[in-house]
Amino acid sequence: MLEDDKKTPALGGQEIHPLFDGAPSTTEFKKLRKRIVRETREAIEQYGLVEPGSRHAKGGQKPKWLVCLSGGKDSYTLLAVLYELKWRGLLPVDLLACNLDQGQPGFPTTVLPEFLKKVGVPHRIEYQDTYSIVTDKVPLGRTYCALCSRLRRGNLYRIAREEGCSAVVLGHHRDDILETFFLNLFHGSRLATMPPKLVNEEGDLFVYRPLAHVAEADCDRFARAMNYPIIPCDLCGSQDGLQRQQIKALLDQWEANHPGRRQKIFRALGNTRPSHLLDPKLFDFAGLKRRAGENDENSS
Repeated sequence: MLEDDKKTPALGGQEIHPLFDGAPSTTEFKKLRKRIVRETREAIEQYGLVEPGSRHAKGGQKPKWLVCLSGGKDSYTLLAVLYELKWRGLLPVDLLACNLDQGQPGFPTTVLPEFLKKVGVPHRIEYQDTYSIVTDKVPLGRTYCALCSRLRRGNLYRIAREEGCSAVVLGHHRDDILETFFLNLFHGSRLATMPPKLVNEEGDLFVYRPLAHVAEADCDRFARAMNYPIIPCDLCGSQDGLQRQQIKALLDQWEANHPGRRQKIFRALGNTRPSHLLDPKLFDFAGLKRRAGENDENSS
């Protein structure tokens, strides 16, 4: 278990990491911040994102995480919360922020380097023009997201290896996980979503999602309250009709009609019963036996 905040003083005798400089002093924001930090810690513990022995690694050699920073509200929240946990001695890993500039027209190239330098966060900015590849390969009228994501992920894995990182850390939150579940359900005919922890296909890197329990609305409120320089995710041009947008609208409607619906569905993803589904690879239906009873004896 990670130690409690009250037992671990902030490093350097200071109360906050520079990422929290200028944080609102309102009770509402303090509750929001506390909730996000708590939910992130819960996910780190529940899914084993910190490898055993990391806290007492020989020679002070800690695991190193590549924290992917897009400039959106989610990745800013991820970076701030991880540094808050590290600052208070609750996360025994080294962190390297990384932004992959994919060459989208109009991308503000100076925003993230200036911000990261200002707050004293070690970082790497990488330029790879995957945008041209995507626009060349994807037929007119089709969405860019799938190919763009694959190219981005491949570059991030490469960077993680070059930097000696054991994990690539992404800012996907609870709502991303829910939307992916329904996309797979409705369009892929499978029960699957973004896991909080997985190993890449090559088997040499972990992929972590520490914000798995955090609501998108909380990320939005947090990043805006902190006045982080948010870069919108619309640089590829407007692509109306994305399936994910339709799923988001559906979840919004359910939530409006039945508050708390998102959280109930999310909890269900961690409360599965293979014997009550239909996959014989997960449960041996053919080998299921009943106990012999009186009816068997009387009929013999």
